[in-house]
Amino acid sequence: MGIVAYAFLANSKPTKNRPPDEHRFQLKYGSKDDRLHELWQDPFGLYTTLLVGINPERGFFVGADPVLHNPTRFFISLEFKEEHVAVIERDGWHSWERDRRAGDDQPVEVLVGGGPLAFLRYVLFEREAIGEDQGHRQLLSERTMFNGARSPKRGRGELLLAPSVERLHALAREFDLTESEVLDLIAGTPHVKKAVRGSVAEEHLVRVLAKVPGVSEAHRVADQGEIDVSVRLDGGRPVGIQCKNVLRKTTREGLVRIDFQRTRAAKADPCSRYYAPTDFDLVAACLHAVSERWTFKFALPEQLDPHSKCAGKLASNVRLDDRWSLDAHALLRGFR
Repeated sequence: MGIVAYAFLANSKPTKNRPPDEHRFQLKYGSKDDRLHELWQDPFGLYTTLLVGINPERGFFVGADPVLHNPTRFFISLEFKEEHVAVIERDGWHSWERDRRAGDDQPVEVLVGGGPLAFLRYVLFEREAIGEDQGHRQLLSERTMFNGARSPKRGRGELLLAPSVERLHALAREFDLTESEVLDLIAGTPHVKKAVRGSVAEEHLVRVLAKVPGVSEAHRVADQGEIDVSVRLDGGRPVGIQCKNVLRKTTREGLVRIDFQRTRAAKADPCSRYYAPTDFDLVAACLHAVSERWTFKFALPEQLDPHSKCAGKLASNVRLDDRWSLDAHALLRGFR
């Protein structure tokens, strides 16, 4: 395997006005540079890109998502807590949502960390996780942990170096599709290698909607802005649906969460990161990252909370409360 590593020194030196239990690593090459810099990804998949902080004194690493941080500035700082380091040292592998400062409306980010024996597993994880949304990035990390660090049949950090036939079959079973259907889906969708799980969610959404009484048409929509799936009920107009994957971690009250925003905003308009209620007719939340089942809840965008700073936009911090319903038919009837 080839590796391209953007690697930096991680430490926990006391810093004025910063929490005493904080660790950090700075994405820094030379002096501070406010320009945007591309983090290289191999279009052929032969090299795997890592964005990683390493603490050689305590013997652990923490990896950030190189796709989420592309492009980046040099320098910025990535922080994490001693409590996460303690889990890494105890278990050899760990993943968690990076803490965000109060009022920080940046996208949710999942960090992964491990000890020296887990580094090869980390490379394999990043190779498989490229382009995944953060909820499934964490789900994939937890499965990687179970299959490596805690498996009684393997040594700590030991992992197969290439996908086996059994792994490929397991992937098809997870998606609840045949192997041929998985391949057809990948072949028929632009850039699907970086968004395959999102495409699978859309395909399952189509199958769910096709079973709704009165639905005469349901299909995935390719390359048409914010609409992922179009559905028609009882001969009414087409209803455009945005399909979003949920995050792995729920609230203390057990509510499922969505990081409801685009990954990047236009330089001239920071509010372009957020969705408007008019971008689509309906929102479908895919619950797979939490339930590991291809089920959905639905909501009308105009019923969601408005953004506190960007007029005409929707808040990015979404909780699946009583405004969300499993009954797609009830919502679709309003568009006949």
